[in-house]
Amino acid sequence: MGIPEGTAKPEEQRLGPVLRRRDQVQPGTTDQRLLDTEGDSEWVHTDPWRVMRIQSEFVEGFGALAELPSAISVFGSARTKPDSPEYEAGVRLGRALVEAGFAVITGGGPGAMEAANKGAREAKGVSVGLGIELPFEQGLNQHVDIGVNFRYFFVRKTMFVKYAQGFVVLPGGLGTLDELFEALTLVQTRKVTRFPIVLFGSAYWKGLIDWLKDSVVAGGKASERDLLLFHVTDDVDEAVALVTKEVGR
Repeated sequence: MGIPEGTAKPEEQRLGPVLRRRDQVQPGTTDQRLLDTEGDSEWVHTDPWRVMRIQSEFVEGFGALAELPSAISVFGSARTKPDSPEYEAGVRLGRALVEAGFAVITGGGPGAMEAANKGAREAKGVSVGLGIELPFEQGLNQHVDIGVNFRYFFVRKTMFVKYAQGFVVLPGGLGTLDELFEALTLVQTRKVTRFPIVLFGSAYWKGLIDWLKDSVVAGGKASERDLLLFHVTDDVDEAVALVTKEVGR
């Protein structure tokens, strides 16, 4: 149903908060389009509909995680092998964080993320996985007790920061670096405060730290004090002590 036959097209149309005039006036009303069962399904791919899906992801994430105890987000590569020293370090880290009174949040995938979730579960703590819809990963690992899957990276990133008191970053690839620099930027710009960031594995992170010192800081693109935004360690107990001290536990 559109404009009744014989009725002149209005010059002005109000659709909720939206005003349309002249050639931009649409036939029919919002209720008509809602209740009309005919038509294609292209509307589910429009930007206004995406906004609703984004909103729903925030609501679901907030609802699932609102009652978490103090937590630490642990990042690392999905490609870390279960028989590697890095995997074992992730298990020990997850266990030690729970013993220190924290829940453990990871990206919920395999590799280093699975290791930290496994350690948290074995220590009978809260093991959280925040997954992401990707074409080449297989959902949440078996050690996740509370899991939320997201479509949008930026919604997932918000959850990592909002519900954690700090980050521990195991060796990882581009996704891990993305999370690391997101956190560093938030702390540097004081969007978050009292947020410890610990890099685990000094040999792995050495090249990155040298580049930050010798290129970024030396070139005037960051200040010397920005290098104090993170800690580096090879010791699980020290990593836990660093996050515990900085969050005032």
